[in-house]
Amino acid sequence: MVQKHKDWTREEHILAFNLYSKIPFGSIHMNNPKVIELAHILGRTVGSASLKLSNFARLDPALQARGIRGMSHGAKGEEEIWNEFSNHPEELVFESERLLANRLGQSIEKVADVETNDLPATGIEREATVRIRVNQSFFRSRILSAYNFCCCVTSLNIQPLLTASHIIPWAEDKENRLNPRNGLCLNALHDRAFDRHLMWIEDDFVIRFSPKLYKASSASKETFEWLTKFDGSHLFLPKKFQPDSEFLKRHAAKCLSKI
Repeated sequence: MVQKHKDWTREEHILAFNLYSKIPFGSIHMNNPKVIELAHILGRTVGSASLKLSNFARLDPALQARGIRGMSHGAKGEEEIWNEFSNHPEELVFESERLLANRLGQSIEKVADVETNDLPATGIEREATVRIRVNQSFFRSRILSAYNFCCCVTSLNIQPLLTASHIIPWAEDKENRLNPRNGLCLNALHDRAFDRHLMWIEDDFVIRFSPKLYKASSASKETFEWLTKFDGSHLFLPKKFQPDSEFLKRHAAKCLSKI
């Protein structure tokens, strides 16, 4: 039954935030099948679900800078969930996927599309590993959708070749593991160069490569030329969740220290 003029609950806000995080901003409209599915799950009108998703935009600094603010005030619940994610991201992400799984009558592993073949059958170890993989899968969905499923260096849009790269590695900054502003959508080769400190992004979002790469052998000339031809180019920036300049500075400093 479709609800009309009924206050949104905390659970409904979490489920809306989950979808907002996973789809490109430009696809938040009433004809999007995912928005229609969310409305069905919540028992609300498609227009109500679409408006709720749009209102989360008013809390995104990157969208605010572009003058996209949703309704002038929005709802308190949106701010509460946005702040809860900022303060307790791993807990809220897992809760959002668990709630979605419950609503769909599916396992959380299936909803989050995580690999389970190598997991222990039962027990604490399995639960801990599932939690990590669910959160990592959420981060990947969030980053790839923010960049509209295109590499931010090359604009390559073949999804199996794309990676949600952490600017500050997962192991080095627990607080920002799931922060979308700590992510870049890169193709597998440039992701490897970025991770090995052979590529960095300057303050003005200009792409740079380490001089070490220019020692490539003639046998790999074509690959090397393709890899480095983007030196001096500007990063393709997402419409939402723009990368944090402070994270980029930290990464660039480490790259420069290794030259």
